[in-house]
Amino acid sequence: MTKWLDGPAEEEDIVISTRIRVARNIIRYRFPSYLSIPESEELTDYILDNVKDVLKENYKFVRIRDLSSRQRLTCVEEHIISPSMIQNGDKSSFLLRDDERATIMINEEDHIRIQTLFPGLNLEEAWELCSYIDDELEGKLDYAYDEKWGYLTSCPTNVGTGLRASVMLHLPCISITGNMDSVIEGLRKMGLTARGLYGEGSEALGYLYQISNQTTLGESEEEIIDKLNKVIYQIVGRERSIRKYLFENKRLYLEDKVFRSLGTLKYSRIMNSKESMNHLSNIRLGGSLGILDESVLDSTTRLMIEVQPASIQNRFNRDMEDKERDIGRAQIMRDFIQSLEG
Repeated sequence: MTKWLDGPAEEEDIVISTRIRVARNIIRYRFPSYLSIPESEELTDYILDNVKDVLKENYKFVRIRDLSSRQRLTCVEEHIISPSMIQNGDKSSFLLRDDERATIMINEEDHIRIQTLFPGLNLEEAWELCSYIDDELEGKLDYAYDEKWGYLTSCPTNVGTGLRASVMLHLPCISITGNMDSVIEGLRKMGLTARGLYGEGSEALGYLYQISNQTTLGESEEEIIDKLNKVIYQIVGRERSIRKYLFENKRLYLEDKVFRSLGTLKYSRIMNSKESMNHLSNIRLGGSLGILDESVLDSTTRLMIEVQPASIQNRFNRDMEDKERDIGRAQIMRDFIQSLEG
């Protein structure tokens, strides 16, 4: 998979991806956590029957219960669906567009969650696509909407626009210089938040952070997007400034980090997920600074997904225990370094 990564990516030296998600619910139905399985089936059929004529692009329909455990986790690792989807597997399903840039999740925390996903910094285009899909669906479905409160959602923090916009950033130099805490505090004061690789409650592996809005009530969709966009450019500028300073004043330190990671990946025989993410982060930094060829930016971004547990098992086409995965991951890393060396 990871087809959504194909194509040009703005600010790709720092920005990994852009995601827009809106939460919607259908009147007359209880929220998904309160639905019985027959009720969830009825709701799914209602949604599918009404949207099939308006979704002009090719979408694939997938029920979570029809996927193996490995397949479910792969969809999460590739950011196609949210982790919450697989926790509600008996009720949930999704529609995935051929290019993987649009997912319509059914019976996650809300009846419908529309997600658009783009490489690099692309908030405007991601919002444009999400808004188009939302408008098409709203013309056919009876959304739960209140004139005062806006779109009604299972979690009060999503009431209003129901919009969550997030941008995933690679911030190694802000992090290693001890400036990340001040960035996070500044975001909090602006109604924004920083989370890890898979959103709320997840770890910021490889210095990857998701920056997103916390509030959905009291601001329009365009205001949320515009504020986030401005803040992202400020953070990108700060990361670039620190990279420039370190490169000019502590170049040997940076080169040592990059080449130590290259050496470790070239010769390791066992490697866990956290360690591999940290080394790929260093190599990605090396590509952005010209220490390594710039082409490593795209390949390391993809590898950060492909070295996750379920993706490794798919690569080797079998279920694997932790130690087997760590051995397989090290093999993938050695092959990667060999490809760089030609």
